[in-house]
Amino acid sequence: MTKAHGSILLVDDEAKIRTALADALREEGHEVVSIGSPREAQRLLARGTFDVLIVDNLMPELTGLDLIRELVASSPAADRPQILMMTAHATVESAIEAMKLGALDYLQKPFEIDELLVVVNRALDHQRLRTQHKYLLSERDEEFNQYGIVGRSRRISEVIRTAEMVAKSKSTVLITGETGTGKEMVARAIHFHSAQRDMPLVKVNCAAIPENLLESELFGHTRGAFTGALTNKKGKFALADGGSIFLDEIGTMAQPLQAKLLRVLQEREFEPLGSERSQKVDVRVIAATNRDIRQMVSDGRFQEDLYYRLNVIPVHIPPLRERREDIPLLVDHFVRKHAQRAGKRIEAIEPGVLEALQGADWPGNVRELENTVERAVVLSPGATIGPEVIRLLGVSSAPTGGLPSMLLRQNLDWAERESVRRALESANGIKKDAAELMGISQRALSYYLAKHRIE
Repeated sequence: MTKAHGSILLVDDEAKIRTALADALREEGHEVVSIGSPREAQRLLARGTFDVLIVDNLMPELTGLDLIRELVASSPAADRPQILMMTAHATVESAIEAMKLGALDYLQKPFEIDELLVVVNRALDHQRLRTQHKYLLSERDEEFNQYGIVGRSRRISEVIRTAEMVAKSKSTVLITGETGTGKEMVARAIHFHSAQRDMPLVKVNCAAIPENLLESELFGHTRGAFTGALTNKKGKFALADGGSIFLDEIGTMAQPLQAKLLRVLQEREFEPLGSERSQKVDVRVIAATNRDIRQMVSDGRFQEDLYYRLNVIPVHIPPLRERREDIPLLVDHFVRKHAQRAGKRIEAIEPGVLEALQGADWPGNVRELENTVERAVVLSPGATIGPEVIRLLGVSSAPTGGLPSMLLRQNLDWAERESVRRALESANGIKKDAAELMGISQRALSYYLAKHRIE
């Protein structure tokens, strides 16, 4: 399993200890801000977001417990870093009080570096789950007219009506459509409007998991089932028991595993790897693919019985080019969404912009449109999105004067890369400050840094 890397604020007034801990954390790939002043820690926590706060208890100016107490009082749990306290034996009571306030764990000095790394990795796992939970709740609670699916065209209205009817049952659903059409959103709409809405919706991208690991990911394994299986592990089907499981990119699943999935659909039971005992499961399966499954059946690459078991309720999502009348609604939604996330104020879209967006082919469908609108929000110098930004993005329904699409792509890449580079220079390399200068989130900045390989 890949280790999670995160941003860590380390607060300890003892310089030698602080340096040693910070170096060890950086060697693990974490981004570490190391300081000796709890007052400075207060200012940093107020200005930016960290995944983990590691704080010593006995310090001048302010104790670690006081710092934790003030942090807890000033920010909701969902917006706080995971808190770890370092403490000597004589002040363990303070660490226990810190945990009552919301700290995840404490380390009693002296401790080994390996112990610190284990606790930090656990804290990052907790923070990742908290972030995912917050994100899912925000998506579930967003105010849309139609279950989060933006559009009023006849084609998308048919999809919504089908989803409404399917939600009332526990039938298996097969969602088809091109990449970027919103198959996962339809799956969420079905689950969150079903009687099982309070139970888990577990998502599995079958294409993103290596073939030799997918079976264990779906059905779990017992200790010793294979090399490296040190403990028992629950699979996604067990985790989804009572709720729904969304199997994305089902067309990439290898045939031996297709047979095991067919058994789950027929018998509602499975066997974890290495186990001789079957487990019963009550779960609705929602599968999705951008491939032609019928053709795969004809070619002998997909089991016919499994296809019919999955295709009980078929839902086909049309590509964006077949519902162009929905593009203005989608653009308005994405502008508001990304302006809010980036902390920017976008008041208008100039004439001609919507016409250009409606005239484009959008091979990447709604996902490509959203990415384009997000870039337009980021790159717009003022409160208006104008044609010059759209042309820079290479989107136009009119002739482009013979400018090759590759050159347009290069112009966009150059603009993005330069914007990020200049912001980092102005912020002296501090990512949080660079994101603020650009008016975007730290997550968006991290995306652009990785995309353009900017160290």
